[in-house]
Amino acid sequence: MTQALVPHKVGLDETGVWALLRELAQRASAGHALDERTGFGSDSNGRLSQTSLERAALVIDPGAERFFYGGSRFTPAVSELLDLYLPLCIGRGSANLVLAHVGQSLDGQIATANGASRYVTGPENILHMHRLRALCDAVIVGAGTVEADDPQLTTRLVSGACPVRVVIDPGLRIARDRRVFRDRAAPTLVVCDRERAGRGQGPDLIPLEADGGVLPVRRVIDALAARGLKRLFIEGGGVTVSHFLGARALSRLHVTVCPLIIGQGRPGIALPSVDRLEHALRPKTRRFSLGEDVLFDCAFERA
Repeated sequence: MTQALVPHKVGLDETGVWALLRELAQRASAGHALDERTGFGSDSNGRLSQTSLERAALVIDPGAERFFYGGSRFTPAVSELLDLYLPLCIGRGSANLVLAHVGQSLDGQIATANGASRYVTGPENILHMHRLRALCDAVIVGAGTVEADDPQLTTRLVSGACPVRVVIDPGLRIARDRRVFRDRAAPTLVVCDRERAGRGQGPDLIPLEADGGVLPVRRVIDALAARGLKRLFIEGGGVTVSHFLGARALSRLHVTVCPLIIGQGRPGIALPSVDRLEHALRPKTRRFSLGEDVLFDCAFERA
């Protein structure tokens, strides 16, 4: 980032802050995550660049409990952007972020029993997922999600590059008529069982050794990191998110709960039972409002 001398009194707008968040995410992905207190100033067009702490309109401090400050110049929308997304983009752990998201009903379902899931959560959460895509190197979904929803997995609702799309499909069951394979909006990779790959190996396939038909999460993460994809967003479905959570591989989990009761359906998270509550996962949690939905931002210590 270039040094810039800017007036201390210039405020911040959402466009400039979102551009800064994307730049910080790119720095983290390149191995240069912001890990010390740094000031940023804004010009008359809202563009943010690094400046002295004395002249800064925004100060980011990754080591502090309150990791940004700048006074009353922040509008509520700007404060919310920084509060929600800045922890994903700064600090040493941001270089290897593994983030998952689940959008579910009050009774913990992400879809009805027959798979209907559009849309469990509201438009604010859809926008949130597009932002998460824009801040990550790759967006990961399971074969079931591609089969049922035919998602695009792009950033069409926000500014920012589309991530590489990764489909976990051990048995190579997904037909190539799905949009992630046809639209050319972003590269698509398929992680599959090496034994099932056979002659199908190509530049878009990542064959791995499976255990009992399941691709171990750690092998998936390592294989993607070898391709330079270190900031990962696991978008769904519930089985895939549960595999990453059960493997203790997540840095953060976002759970968006909407005011809806579905009844028996498809659960968002399904993990093996525990006998004692002290064996349960108890992440550090923050809460945000997304329209009528409530987002729980859960931070984990990764194994």
